[in-house]
Formats: sequence, C-alpha cells, structure tokens
Amino acid sequence: MYAKIQKVLEKFMSKSSIYKYGFNLSPMYRRSTGKIINVSDDLLNVKVRIKLSYKNSNYVGSIFGGSLFSATDPIFMIQLFNILGSNYVVWDKAASIMFKRPARETCYANFVFTKDEIVQIKKDVAFNNEIDLIKNIKLTDKNKSIIFAEVLKTLYIADKQFYKEKLIAKKKKVVST
Repeated sequence: MYAKIQKVLEKFMSKSSIYKYGFNLSPMYRRSTGKIINVSDDLLNVKVRIKLSYKNSNYVGSIFGGSLFSATDPIFMIQLFNILGSNYVVWDKAASIMFKRPARETCYANFVFTKDEIVQIKKDVAFNNEIDLIKNIKLTDKNKSIIFAEVLKTLYIADKQFYKEKLIAKKKKVVST
C-alpha cells in the first residue's frame, strides 16, 4: 500500500519529502514516538528524534526501550530500498538493541549510507546475488556525547530476479516433498 502511494506522490514531491512525511504521518511509525527530522535529497542520511513524553515514559521516568527500538526499526530497510531501486529486494533480517544508560532526555539517531557503500553493495549483490549487511546505530543526546543505546541491524539484500527464482525453487521443493 505504501509503495503505491509513494509512486503517486513522486509526481508531486521529492523522494526525500515523501520519505520524511510518509514516516511521520504513518500510524505505525507515529506509535513509536520517533520523528524523522531530516532526510538528505539523496536519501543517504536520515535523522530521527525521539522525545521523552507521557506516551513513551516508563516506570522509572526514562524512554521506554520499546519506543527506542521501534523508532529505529524500519528506517534502514526502507531507506536502502529507496536508494537501490526496484531491481533489489531489501528485508530486515535481524536486530538487537543494547541499552547503555537510561534515556531521560530527547534521543537522536543518524542513519547513514555512503555513496561508496552503495556502490559496494551493488557490486556484492551482482557477484553473490544476495548479501547480508550489518549496520550500527547509536541513540545519542543532541551533542552526540552521551550514548543511550546501540542498535545492530542485519539487512538482507538480493537481486530481485534471483530472489523470485529462489522463492519459486523453495515452493517447488515443498510441493515435491
């Protein structure tokens, strides 16, 4: 559904604006209490803010860990999917969070891909058909001097045609057994 809406909106808005406002207006993302505050035109940089509020405050007055995790969860996958384009499949494969200290103030996270990293991803997928990519995000204060948590994300990236053939082969295997 979101991909179809994006295609229509691309006639009127930039991808970076669609990304930012799409996330911020999406009910699933709004519940995380995260807010995308900046998206670069090339989508390589996305900045998220998670404010402490009554909606995400836990028993001891810090930001609920689930809010920290859910505010970071979908960003890399959709960011990379939009950067790479429709010839690739991108899925979240695994994620973990390590809490460093209670977040009693607004947290920030920067999701970054470099141009060189994108070139390398495309080369690796062209050679191997599919890869796993591990990315690390730090949830920090505004000055990046305090780390509240670190999130480790594993993304699965594949050539779209290879991925379709792989699914067909799996279905045939299940049917034959």
